Amino acid sequence: MHNVETMAFVNQRPWHGLGQQLAPQEPIEVWTKRAGMNWRIESAGVQFDAGEGDDPGQEFPGQKVLYRSDTKAPLAIVSDRYQVVQPAEILEFYRDLTDLGGFELETAGVLKEGKKFWALARTGQSVSLKGRDEVNGYLLLATACDGTLATTAQFTSVRVVCQNTLAIALSKDAGAIKVPHRSQFDAQAVKRQLGVAIASWDDFMLQMKALSERRVNAKAAEAFLQRVLTYPATGATEHRATVVNERALKVVHHLFAGRGMGANFSSANNTAWGLVNSVTEFVDHHRRARSEDYRLDAAWFGQGAELKKRAWDEALELLS
Repeated sequence: MHNVETMAFVNQRPWHGLGQQLAPQEPIEVWTKRAGMNWRIESAGVQFDAGEGDDPGQEFPGQKVLYRSDTKAPLAIVSDRYQVVQPAEILEFYRDLTDLGGFELETAGVLKEGKKFWALARTGQSVSLKGRDEVNGYLLLATACDGTLATTAQFTSVRVVCQNTLAIALSKDAGAIKVPHRSQFDAQAVKRQLGVAIASWDDFMLQMKALSERRVNAKAAEAFLQRVLTYPATGATEHRATVVNERALKVVHHLFAGRGMGANFSSANNTAWGLVNSVTEFVDHHRRARSEDYRLDAAWFGQGAELKKRAWDEALELLS
């Protein structure tokens, strides 16, 4: 199922191709409605039928079901200690950032029928690698009510030529702040922490520039892709501990060799930066997915995001 009606964007259509276009500088209230985030998560006790004839059901203590206020559709069963973050809170987080901080909301919406929702804003930071290859900085805030994601504020980057997305993570904890659902989400506290982390863009920019200067030959590129696209084998034995994703390897190799968007820029042609973007373009645009909203979910939060991080980490190793 697509959730096209519950996504909104401004400016250029996003890489995932979903959503309704808004005019620039729309207020938070308009975003909340047009992004399909103008509903609340409600809760009710969990009951079960014990098969006792007319018994209406017994209560399951310590658990509650979360459901949408508009459609009444169930979202998840969680413990009584679970702290709900409402869809509107995700957009409200950006109000002072857009009014006073120079941020601009660019996309927002709902995934998985309401189980996950997010907003993405441009921070105003950008860099042009070797004059042509523009990369912009963004702040992503997302959460889920099905146990798959803590409320996460994550700095990310978007390469303009192909809209490749890449999380900015300079160390284990830098660039992302995660609030588990057992804790109350405090938007102002998260923004205070982000005030320190926002300097991570400067370091990230230096790393991007270094990667764009790091030349790689065909042998080094092949070794890089083998490392990034090799996985533990199911039922691994001593003789078959890993398996290479041959389809992915072929696609990514073609992207790096000139078929990728922006692959022929001097910043990317036969460089470590080009290797990173061949992997990110594969994840965002070519990796198999049930639908574009599933592709978005995986690219930002799931296996696709993990693959992009592996490519970034391997590329930084080429600098040492």
